[in-house]
Amino acid sequence: MMGAPNTASEPMNTDASASTAPQPLKGLRVVEFTHMVMGPTCGMVLADMGAEVIKVEPIDGDRTRHLLGSGAGFFPMFNRNKKSIAIDLHTPEGAAVARKLAASADVVAENFKPGTMKKYGLDYEALSQVNPRCIYVSHKGFLPGPYDHRTALDEVVQMMGGLAYMTGRPGDPLRAGTSVNDIMGGMFGAIGALGALIQRGITGKGQEVQSALFENNVFLVGQHMLQYAITGQAAAPMPERISAWAVYDVFTVKDGEQIFLAAVSDAQWATFCDALGFADLKADPQYGNNNARVALRPQLLPVLRERLASRSAADLTALFEKVGLPFAPIRKPEELYDDEHLIATGGLADITLPDGARAGQTAKTTLFPFTMDGHRLGVRLQPPTMGQHTAELLQGLGYSDADITQLQARAAVA
Repeated sequence: MMGAPNTASEPMNTDASASTAPQPLKGLRVVEFTHMVMGPTCGMVLADMGAEVIKVEPIDGDRTRHLLGSGAGFFPMFNRNKKSIAIDLHTPEGAAVARKLAASADVVAENFKPGTMKKYGLDYEALSQVNPRCIYVSHKGFLPGPYDHRTALDEVVQMMGGLAYMTGRPGDPLRAGTSVNDIMGGMFGAIGALGALIQRGITGKGQEVQSALFENNVFLVGQHMLQYAITGQAAAPMPERISAWAVYDVFTVKDGEQIFLAAVSDAQWATFCDALGFADLKADPQYGNNNARVALRPQLLPVLRERLASRSAADLTALFEKVGLPFAPIRKPEELYDDEHLIATGGLADITLPDGARAGQTAKTTLFPFTMDGHRLGVRLQPPTMGQHTAELLQGLGYSDADITQLQARAAVA
């Protein structure tokens, strides 16, 4: 499989596209006090667009470096194009280093519990006194309010925010299959930072930006809230939803394969019937328009399932592609490493894994799903090893070699 890590006898070069892609944030310094997914996603957005992003880690490293199971990909996924400095904030010397580093930043990002950063003089109020141009991006579970003292996780807000209810079957709430709120919460933090940077260019002043998991989740289900407001009918969980389109479902076909097929307009319904030889269904007046077909979905879908059961997924794929109808094979994430479109469009890039049993080996990672000036934003810096850039960054802040040695002896940095 193309994405499987492999050993590399020589240091791997950075992605070739990174040298030609625009870097609109080049020259911008971002210091992130982040962990897990939400905060690191914000930093990755800014890093991919050219900012110098400095990840501050504890001296024993970010915990996500060593997670198992579903967390095994967190660190290499969300920490490319960053530098790493390891600082012990619990020591006075380490906290002083962190404050000096943060004072040098255009943007500071964090995603710790409320009050944590204030203990070290790293909150927005303290940093803005030193650097009024500082933009401070705070990622939390909840925006300030009755819930802001609670500990939040992606699961927590999915359960309380209606997303798990909508994803699962009735009586069986189910979280989405990826870290949707963590990732999008970090992206909204980055969007806020970009807006604040534009305003700073006008006013010369920074500001605090806040992004939160719960509010992100509520935004995601907002369409279902409005559905209720408009129709007076509560949105049903997706497996039991009243679809807006009659043909919009997964079909089990020959040899047990599955494929998603859709016809979302009357014109597409006609094409669907013509392509599959369903002249009788096309001519049947009870199926004359989409809303009528939606109302008769309970009787129409069993007919379609029976007729499609003997067709192969490959044949249906070829047919639907030929006539321009929506379709999708049902794939697992690991199968995307071999996707011809991702390969052809440069949607995957090599990284060197920094930690664990496969440290030093290469793997494919996904890039952001947009281009700038026709280029994908690639990998300029590999996901860093723990504290890889500590000495370099301290020297840039004016610390001498002797100072650095003394800090290391006191275990303030590593």
